[in-house]
Amino acid sequence: MSLPAFHEYPDGDALAAALADFVAAALTARIEKDGAASLAVSGGRTPVRLFETLSQRPLPWSKIGITLVDERWVRETSDRSNARLVRQHLLRGLAAGARFVPLANDAPTPEEGLYAVDEALEALNWPLACAILGMGDDGHTASLFPGGDRLGEALDPKGALGLIPMRAPDAGEPRLTFSFPVLSSADALALHIEGTDKRAVLDKALGEGPAIDMPVRAFLRAARPPAIFWCP
Repeated sequence: MSLPAFHEYPDGDALAAALADFVAAALTARIEKDGAASLAVSGGRTPVRLFETLSQRPLPWSKIGITLVDERWVRETSDRSNARLVRQHLLRGLAAGARFVPLANDAPTPEEGLYAVDEALEALNWPLACAILGMGDDGHTASLFPGGDRLGEALDPKGALGLIPMRAPDAGEPRLTFSFPVLSSADALALHIEGTDKRAVLDKALGEGPAIDMPVRAFLRAARPPAIFWCP
């Protein structure tokens, strides 16, 4: 098992600039190889500064597809929608030319909407050139929550399903999430965390204990773990 590379920055602006460079390098390398590239990003409050910084990078955005690592099953009119966050803060400026594939639709449940989302995702270039993970205070990442009803299936390194509906006590809404095999197979994988509280959670996750208790451990213990980007 390799130890994750740890990158520490003095503040959020410095972190956003460095992580945007990391993403841009991965996308550029894949475009040079395949002519197109795909990026999966996380929602929540933490990545807003990254999105706005990355949106100004002079990349061939028309060759880049963007999706999310997970999504709450809500309409984009909801302030809980990660797709809404991406449209507001990433698909702007130079990055407005990228193709965006959200992970939710108007179906009543993620199970009913899964087929249409899977079909839409076929327009992207696979495997992912880059995926950016976040981490919750409970050690969840994407919608891989402790206590998730399909967590074992989603963390299975040999699992056949790439996109999985997930319900968990602390998840709020039902969700769709990419599985461990899909996210861990990205050319470049990063874990983006900020603040001393998240550093403490990371330290705990790097310690002993089952991955099912802190699902981010599955990635931290992988043969090719994510690069960690942190600032206080």
